[in-house]
Amino acid sequence: MSDHKRRRIEEYLSRLLGYALSLTTDRGSAEELVNECAVRSLAAKRVPNDEPAYRAWLFRILRNAFLDQLRKAGREFAAPTEEPKVDGSAVWDYDDRLISALTVRTAMARLAPHYREIIALVDLAGFSYREAATILEVPRGTVMSRLSRARGALLDQIAEGNVLPLAARQGRI
Repeated sequence: MSDHKRRRIEEYLSRLLGYALSLTTDRGSAEELVNECAVRSLAAKRVPNDEPAYRAWLFRILRNAFLDQLRKAGREFAAPTEEPKVDGSAVWDYDDRLISALTVRTAMARLAPHYREIIALVDLAGFSYREAATILEVPRGTVMSRLSRARGALLDQIAEGNVLPLAARQGRI
């Protein structure tokens, strides 16, 4: 293995981990996926030279590794059955950014996996519609419509999860 290959993939490890977390909703499983992606990419004989193509290629490897794991386990790409675990100890610091991040993270975990995946690719990892379409092997228009529905579902999840003041819930505000 060359140092160049290793350094090149290291630049994407944190983004790959974020994408893997959106697929698995479990840090340990996500780290295993990233490791599998790294092993597969480092063992590949043909690697894209163009940086955007290389990045898309890495994410496709990770996604395929995830789908392979699901097939081996006899499972489908389905929504998680349990509520996400959120460490609320820091919430009491009243940090609006932290509260917002926790709200979005919790809502993301409740989304259907195909919605989490498209949001993770476009909004979190920063792929263009065309790049996401290449990774998912679907038309660009499918990415656009799926992303629109996913963003709407995320907003619905956030709205459902928001706590309203008691007076507002009783129709007084």
